[in-house]
Amino acid sequence: MFAPRSMPWPLVALFTAGYLASYLLPTTVGRLDSALPLSATQAGAIGSALLLSSASAGFALAARVDRFGARALARLGIVLAVLGYGSAALTDSVPAVVLGAVVGGFGSGTMTAVAASGIAAGRDPHRATTSGLLVVSALAGALYLTIPRLGPGHGLPLGAVALTALTVWPFTGRLPARTAPVAGPGGVRRPLPHRRAGLLLAATMPCWSLAQNALWGVSGRIGLGQAHLTEITVGAVFAIALGAGLLGVVGAGALGPRLGRALPIGLGTALIAGCIALSASATDLPSFALGEIAWNLCYPVVLSYVISLAAALDARGRWAVLVGSAASLGTAAGPLTGSVLSARAGFPAMGEVLAAVLLLAAVPMTAVALRTAPRRLRVVRIPIAAAPRTELVPVGEIAPVPFQDLPVVEISLRETPVPDAAGKDVPGGEILVGGATVRDLSAKGIPVVRIPFTDASGATVPA
Repeated sequence: MFAPRSMPWPLVALFTAGYLASYLLPTTVGRLDSALPLSATQAGAIGSALLLSSASAGFALAARVDRFGARALARLGIVLAVLGYGSAALTDSVPAVVLGAVVGGFGSGTMTAVAASGIAAGRDPHRATTSGLLVVSALAGALYLTIPRLGPGHGLPLGAVALTALTVWPFTGRLPARTAPVAGPGGVRRPLPHRRAGLLLAATMPCWSLAQNALWGVSGRIGLGQAHLTEITVGAVFAIALGAGLLGVVGAGALGPRLGRALPIGLGTALIAGCIALSASATDLPSFALGEIAWNLCYPVVLSYVISLAAALDARGRWAVLVGSAASLGTAAGPLTGSVLSARAGFPAMGEVLAAVLLLAAVPMTAVALRTAPRRLRVVRIPIAAAPRTELVPVGEIAPVPFQDLPVVEISLRETPVPDAAGKDVPGGEILVGGATVRDLSAKGIPVVRIPFTDASGATVPA
């Protein structure tokens, strides 16, 4: 599809358009709550419906991109995103907003599925994924700085997502059309390896992802209502936090597997739990900014190692797909969970509950990382005895070795006419061994092979 060393920019563009809605979730939910006759819980439920629709598209299309074609699915996702988010941005009717959010969410999930399938099939998935994260984080940070200056209303973040999806349309012309899916050898399905470890990780990921997005869904309301900040200040904090996320993505790529997977996942999840508790209990700008920035710095680092752990469980990537799908379910339920907990117990208590969930989730995730860690081989030193040196003698100085007691047979040749298969005489030769011809040997019952000789220099031997 693309040159081996070139960046697949159409896939990066689709990745950005597909993920932008979830990155703008705090301001989207906050503006739905303030601009429409909705409670905080109802606004969070709309955000959860959007993300659940996006996750459903990923479940439905992850293994069918080759069958329907990347270009057709990408354009379908763009159309759904533009129609859904655009209609939700232009209306004040709550049912129409809900329907538009669900349709637009399915479009975002479709674009994400196409981008993820293409990036995974490339020669450098990590580089393409990192580029996508960098672009969407930078775009979301710029929107967090711009949207508050454009005025109130719920339509601005939704309209920004719709316009971003529309600008991606020209890139779809470079995507491949419909291709036949590649069948496995003999159609034999191999069982999933590391079944216990994979199931444990897949069962833990919804809780881990839910705790992250429960805070992210209400972070805007925490800054506005509890920390008493303006929308412009909250947007600036989110922009800086997303910039810290860029540093986290770069840092995770630079760190690599030097520390293994257990330490970054376990310790990183514990740090994220502390950041969530700090951000949820913030009452001023320093504590709110510190919690949000530190959390966005640690989150992509831990996420990259979790994805690496899921990929290590199965070389064919099946556990990676299942774990990612399980995380999508937690992402979808996050905004509603955060809204319900904050409405019933308050933001500080919500932060404590989410931090406890993360600490509990860190235990099985770290256990899986330790269990599947590559074992170190013992280094055994094998002493090698020095061989005795041998003197090398030049070839010209080697004394000739006499061959004794070997029978010497004189062989001479004489030309005789040898009849060929067609009965014609052909010049040939007859071997004499010890004065006896081949005819004499044949007469005595000794098998003889007749070899004709020719003096033609350009003779060829047929194959």
